[in-house]
Amino acid sequence: MKMKYPPRRAASLGCGSLAAVVALLVVASIQIQYHHLKVDLGRADFDAATETQQQQQRQRRDGRGGRWSRKTGAEGLPRGIVQTSSDMYLRPLWDSSTRTTTSSAAENKNDRYKALLAMAVGIEQMQNVDTMARKFLNESYTVMLFHYDGNVDGWRGLEWSDKAIHILAPNQTKWWFAKRFLHPSVVAIYDFIFLWDEDLGVEKFDPKRYLDIMVSEGLEITQPALDPDLSTDIHHRITIRNKMTKVHRRVYDNRSSMNCSDDSKGPPCTGWVEGMAPVFSRAAWKCVWHLIQNDLIHGWGLDMKLGYCAQGDRAEKVGVIDSEYVVHQGIPSLGGPSHTSKVCLWPCL
Repeated sequence: MKMKYPPRRAASLGCGSLAAVVALLVVASIQIQYHHLKVDLGRADFDAATETQQQQQRQRRDGRGGRWSRKTGAEGLPRGIVQTSSDMYLRPLWDSSTRTTTSSAAENKNDRYKALLAMAVGIEQMQNVDTMARKFLNESYTVMLFHYDGNVDGWRGLEWSDKAIHILAPNQTKWWFAKRFLHPSVVAIYDFIFLWDEDLGVEKFDPKRYLDIMVSEGLEITQPALDPDLSTDIHHRITIRNKMTKVHRRVYDNRSSMNCSDDSKGPPCTGWVEGMAPVFSRAAWKCVWHLIQNDLIHGWGLDMKLGYCAQGDRAEKVGVIDSEYVVHQGIPSLGGPSHTSKVCLWPCL
């Protein structure tokens, strides 16, 4: 009798299907484990990165730390020896006791504010600059003169000349000088930076009272108002002195060319000062220095961008101080055209 066996092909197909299902389950399990591992590693990397960022922020905030957030050139120095900023105080080469007439006098006489007046000057305006410099030196503020006409020796006759910093570069404007010699780390000791033109009359101006107002009003970028009766060079309505206020931050004008109202959010209606006589807080200057381009010459248009550095709402942090005002004389510099009458560029007054 012939024996009958079950078909082997069917059994083989059943075993093959079972193996395929098992394989799929194994692959799926591996993929799920890989996904979880990737997520866990990502979280760990994120946490590590966040901790690193927080540590770097703490180091920048307190000015120290064992690790540097970026290369500065001082990585190989011990922490206690690093000096990250500088100043403009003169250090004599001879008897150290003479420091009382230079740096220590500047440090001790006025502990409330430290300010720097920086101007691009020419010998023809020496008399006017002399008046301005004396106002600031009497408060033990630092004076730095940028000589654009090549004449430094002509200033030696002034009694305060040796107390000022003199820098010479022919035919360069104050913005060129400021970008190269007023780096924020170099002027970090100063609370305020006055970056002024040489043609300002300061008979009615007191720099200490000016800074008192700037601080009390919470302003970061300012300029003194212009006397409308004596100034011969007024470009913008917002710079004109308001005799009824101590400070103003905006101007109102309903002409179609300006249309300045309470709804105005930017220059030239509000949050704006002109480039002839700006005053910056330390924090604002740290920003403005980076805003100045290397090829900037006269600075036209830069004043419209200063609001980026207001350290907050420029409509609140930028203003014109009325009670301490100046006269803009419109004297030509760097061989520019002379102004013999009042001019107004935008808008016409």
